[in-house]
Amino acid sequence: MSETQTQKHFPVSWDQFHRDARALAWRLAAAGPFDAIVCVTRGGLVPAAIVARELNVRLIETVCVESYVDIGKQGELRILKNIDPKVAAAGGGSGQGVLIVDDLVDTGKTARIVRDIIPKAHFATVYAKPMGRPLVDTFITEVSQDTWIFFPWDTALAFVPPIREGG
Repeated sequence: MSETQTQKHFPVSWDQFHRDARALAWRLAAAGPFDAIVCVTRGGLVPAAIVARELNVRLIETVCVESYVDIGKQGELRILKNIDPKVAAAGGGSGQGVLIVDDLVDTGKTARIVRDIIPKAHFATVYAKPMGRPLVDTFITEVSQDTWIFFPWDTALAFVPPIREGG
């Protein structure tokens, strides 16, 4: 989605994100147990830590995928670091018993790449947009495709004018 297509902003505070990530863990408790978590970096690092704590999962792996080159600008997808073969081999190589965690599923491009590596893993995100929603098994909040989510690690406290005044 280009920046010109993004018309809405959804700022998320640390408190809100923590509540949403714990709500995700609450939903996932019934879907488990999980032997390992694969965290999609970088956005999935924070929710994966919260979910791992709440579900008492100790084996945490990362898959490093680069997609966004700037705010609202998705570039060519590249896997910078793949999943450890031992974790990917779970469930006979399908990923069964593995939980994939990311902050957001947007267009679904990143999710599709990770799904191809471990197709039977349970995929969970805190937020989901309509284009990517079919690729995840569990999420907490759906936002419109034309919304840009400002995560707490990407923002700082600052004055914002009222919506009526262009804020």
